[in-house]
Amino acid sequence: MSKLLVKGGSSLNGEVRIKGAKNAILPILAATVLTEEECVIRDVPHLTDIANMLRIIEGLGAKCLVEQDVITVKNDDLTSHNVPTDLAKELRSSFFLLGPILGRMRRAVVAYPGGCDIGVRPLDIHLKGLREMGIAIEESHGMIYCDGGRLKGADVALDFPSVGATENLMMAAVLAKGTTRITNAAKEPEIVDLQNFLNAMGAKVSGAGSGRITVEGVPKMHGCTYTPIPDRIVAGTLLIAGATCGGNVCITNAVPEHLEPLLFKMSKSTCVISQQSDRISLSASGRPRGFDKLETQPYPGFPTDLQSQMMVMMSVAEGTGVIVENIFETRFRIVRELTKMGAMITVKDRAAVIRGVKRLEGAAVSAGDLRGGAALVIAGVRADGYTVIDHANYIDRGYESIEKTFGALGAEIKRLE
Repeated sequence: MSKLLVKGGSSLNGEVRIKGAKNAILPILAATVLTEEECVIRDVPHLTDIANMLRIIEGLGAKCLVEQDVITVKNDDLTSHNVPTDLAKELRSSFFLLGPILGRMRRAVVAYPGGCDIGVRPLDIHLKGLREMGIAIEESHGMIYCDGGRLKGADVALDFPSVGATENLMMAAVLAKGTTRITNAAKEPEIVDLQNFLNAMGAKVSGAGSGRITVEGVPKMHGCTYTPIPDRIVAGTLLIAGATCGGNVCITNAVPEHLEPLLFKMSKSTCVISQQSDRISLSASGRPRGFDKLETQPYPGFPTDLQSQMMVMMSVAEGTGVIVENIFETRFRIVRELTKMGAMITVKDRAAVIRGVKRLEGAAVSAGDLRGGAALVIAGVRADGYTVIDHANYIDRGYESIEKTFGALGAEIKRLE
């Protein structure tokens, strides 16, 4: 397990271009299974989650080529409908493959997936929707066996606007007979991006971004070349880092609309934010001003994937604030690490009360999940002295060489193997 050594006390200054969004690219890679023709995905960051997804689809028989930030996938000779168990345990998004494998091959076998331990994240919503589309499902010894011989369009109402379930059902529906209507669908920008990719492949999907998505089944899909949306969570992480550590940070190739919940909160602090086309600039000095309350919600609410980073900012802000986590019940694991650095945080159930302190102190801490790990990097840059972050492999799942990204802004970070 690699570690990061962070020397604190630096302000952040400079410009960073945002690459494609991990949470858009993973379902897009899964969707390539739906066609025998070549698909080319551009502006892809080097992340371990993406590498694991490529290994999984290669295990199905896909041919994958990575050239710098371009991935070429061809699925003309799929030989398996069984997602490798060892890889599924490493990647939560492996479950996205259930829909496209069923659409293409009409049967699928997948293990219960792994990923960050940030909550239960039940799969019942996925399986209930697939059953309503005519798929027979058996669960046994940690495996899920699916028979899609009777796959058909259906009206599916989700109990919760799950991003993963919405995407899985969309991909299962594009090659099904008839029309599928998904209500209470997730509205995240990544859902819209998947719709655009599927339509570029010849699908007939509409309504993404609203609570109702319609998929008209088509007999066949074709290849395409596609550039995913920029990563709003990476962009948000860097903006929060600038507000927490002070300085002048500019991110380019961003979509301000996707960051509206964050930008609204940040505008209430002491930082100054300006937007121009795909550029967002932030200037900050002194201690940030805290927030009375921050509550995570499905999009367009405040994203849970930026909650840990905001907790760091509130830890050094003026005043006392509350964070309510409504999505993942164990998102507060970072609290134990931040208290080692001098933060004053009290947790009860899904609420954390944060009393801002003037200074954090460097310490030996451990990343317990992807976003919490990135938040600890921000805390390390803001703190006095040196911080060592163990289990940096979690951070590598969603941030490409985070030490280089922060280093380009003036932070002093080294990777220790």
